[in-house]
Amino acid sequence: MDKSNTLNILKSAFLMERQGKHLYETAKAHAENNEVKEFFQSLVEDEQEHMDILEKQFKAYMSSGKFMAGGFENDASAVTAPDILSDAVKNNINAAGFESTAITAAIGFEEKAVKLYAQRAEEATDPEEKKMYHWLSTWETTHLKKLVDIQESLMARIWEDNSFWPF
Repeated sequence: MDKSNTLNILKSAFLMERQGKHLYETAKAHAENNEVKEFFQSLVEDEQEHMDILEKQFKAYMSSGKFMAGGFENDASAVTAPDILSDAVKNNINAAGFESTAITAAIGFEEKAVKLYAQRAEEATDPEEKKMYHWLSTWETTHLKKLVDIQESLMARIWEDNSFWPF
């Protein structure tokens, strides 16, 4: 792949992570419950880590035309993200408030990130680029699963609270 396209993909990935981080920071600022604030803060920290990785790789690629080695030898699926989905988090997210809206928006961000990273991992010819994008794709899949789990819990709670069940 040509250098400018690789750099554009890194820029797009960085922007996606930055937008996600901002969304999580805003959701944290609006959250009233400490467990919910901690949940969003953990996502802020993950997105910052991803931004740091992408920035380092961008600089390395700009100077050498290669991705830096290291940090992605392990399979990210073997690295378990902290279990941040306690019942306290699920039960304290306002199902009709900004927090749940942020969850819905975040699902879109994470789906886009998973797709981009998985595609780049498949297409990349540089072994370090391939490892990095595979690692990021797996990590973002972890975020996505947690967010979908919260959304499903919120939906069930709304249905239950409003007696929407048809049976």
